[in-house]
Amino acid sequence: MQLNQLRDKAGATKERTRVGRGAGSGKGKTGGRGMKGQKSRSGVAIKGFEGGQMPIYRRLPKRGFNVLNPKKFSVVNVGRLQQAIDEKRLDAKKPVDGSALEAAGLVRTNRDGIRLLGDGELSEKVEISVDYATKAAVAAVEKAGGSVSLPEPKAVKTGKRTERSLTAKAKRETAKTEEAGD
Repeated sequence: MQLNQLRDKAGATKERTRVGRGAGSGKGKTGGRGMKGQKSRSGVAIKGFEGGQMPIYRRLPKRGFNVLNPKKFSVVNVGRLQQAIDEKRLDAKKPVDGSALEAAGLVRTNRDGIRLLGDGELSEKVEISVDYATKAAVAAVEKAGGSVSLPEPKAVKTGKRTERSLTAKAKRETAKTEEAGD
C-alpha cells in the first residue's frame, strides 16, 4: 500500500450538505430555513428578545457587586505541601516562601500572592510565609509545630468626614463612661 492509496473506510466520512443548490438536492429553495421572516435571513440575533415585552434580564434586579480587577491568588493546600516535602522537592528545614513554592512546582507563578488552604494533613515542622492563609491551614501548620507568617494588613485611609465622626463617637463614649463612673 502506498501513501497515495490511503482512504477512509466506506461510510466513515459524510459530505456536508450544500444548501440552496436546487430542488433535487432536498435542501433547495429555502435551504432548510423554513418560510419567510427574520429567522430565515442571516445576521439574526434575537436571543433575549421577548416580542417587545420587557425582557426577563431587565425585569430582574441587579444583585451584588463584581470587582473589575479582582486579585488572583495562587492556591496551595497543606496536603500538597506535605506531598512535596515527602518527595524531597521542598526542604522543610528552610523557610518556605513564594519562590520556594514556585521552585518546587507547587505554584506556576506568584500572581497577586499565595493562598494557603487547610485541605490535607501536615506532619513536618514548616516555617511558611504566604500572603493569605485560612484558619484551618494555620491550625494544621501550628499543630505540626510550624508557623505561618502573613504580611501586615495595610492601613485603611479614612477621609476627614470619617475621622470627624469617629472622634465624635469616641467623645460620646468617653462622656458616657465618665457619667457612669460618677
